[in-house]
Amino acid sequence: MSTSQKRAIQNYRSRLEERGLARFEVLGRDEDRALIRALARRLAAGGADATHIRDVLTQAISEETPTKGGVYDWLRNSPLVGADLDLERVRGKVREIDL
Repeated sequence: MSTSQKRAIQNYRSRLEERGLARFEVLGRDEDRALIRALARRLAAGGADATHIRDVLTQAISEETPTKGGVYDWLRNSPLVGADLDLERVRGKVREIDL
């Protein structure tokens, strides 16, 4: 490879680094190529969508067992927290069932 080609590659990689990106190689199945490229593009774009994708993928590939209280935490972070909902059950007549 010529000196100018090496310099061009070095400049390209330094520009990527300035943007917070890195070039790397992964091995995978050929049918996953489009998926992995699309995923990499969306993650590199940044934003809320990329953060959501990272969170979902991290949970999906995590080998840790989920901790207890996840449903409770989810309910506490619900957008309905603080809403005055009447969730009391209306008691009516008890039906008699002939078995």
